[in-house]
Amino acid sequence: MEAVTSTRVRKIKNNRSSDSVMEVIIYVFAVVFLLILIYPLYFIVIASFSDPSAVAGGQVWLYPKGFTFDGYRELLKHDNIWIGYRNTILYTVVGTVIGLVVNISAAYALSRKDLVGRKLLSLFFIFTMFFSGGLIPTFLTIRDFHMYDTFLVMVLPFSVMVYNMIVARTFFQSSIPGDLWEAAQMDGCGNLRYFITVVLPLSKAIIAVLGLWIAVGYWNSYFNALIYLKNPNLYPLQLILRNILITNQMQSGMGSGEAAQIAMRLANMMRYSVIIVATVPILCVYPFVQKHFNQGVMIGAVKE
Repeated sequence: MEAVTSTRVRKIKNNRSSDSVMEVIIYVFAVVFLLILIYPLYFIVIASFSDPSAVAGGQVWLYPKGFTFDGYRELLKHDNIWIGYRNTILYTVVGTVIGLVVNISAAYALSRKDLVGRKLLSLFFIFTMFFSGGLIPTFLTIRDFHMYDTFLVMVLPFSVMVYNMIVARTFFQSSIPGDLWEAAQMDGCGNLRYFITVVLPLSKAIIAVLGLWIAVGYWNSYFNALIYLKNPNLYPLQLILRNILITNQMQSGMGSGEAAQIAMRLANMMRYSVIIVATVPILCVYPFVQKHFNQGVMIGAVKE
């Protein structure tokens, strides 16, 4: 009996030691991958405060060299940056609200088993993920609806995102019990009231996740503005920053001698400043939805 007990104790100790070794290996890999992901972001930050010649020469690794704010000063001389910030914030806020309304509503409707033609409608939506009318038909449609070069073209035509809809539909199917609808019907609750008062409060996780995805998409968007806008007062921040960089590159390439070197230095210096100016505001949004993010992604993506 004592021999059996001692054998079991040895097995337990061996299992614990092997588990400890495995945990150490996992933590080492996690730290390595974390450094691989974080260092490029860190490098952009320190490079934006460094002398461009030091960056080009590979001298910037762990801290800024030739510390300077010249890149930011030169960038902020362009007054249209503030117009871009204003437009991008408006596009992001309005576009996110519209995107959440249309995608969450459609996803909930498709999650209901009593919806007539649910599978056929889902097939039509999924079809658009792989096939589209193309750029020219889309442009002609937007022009015919009188949305070309207007505020609406940036927030309305592309608000339906099928992938987000599928994730939200899966969330509703897996996380909202059907018994709630039956109980609500017994209390005289209709579809719209049930959706607003019962489903939405239970869907904070997926709403936060989709809200972040949609907001990031609108914040980073520049291609739609490039195609459908011609009024500079409607340009988003990303398009304005793109134009600034292109202009500086052209000026540095057209000049000669010392003037060309100065222009090239400023252009190289502004590259990293532009990235910081464009990404920091949207990064500040993430902490507010972090507690819902992992939960919403896992629930909405794992179970079908």
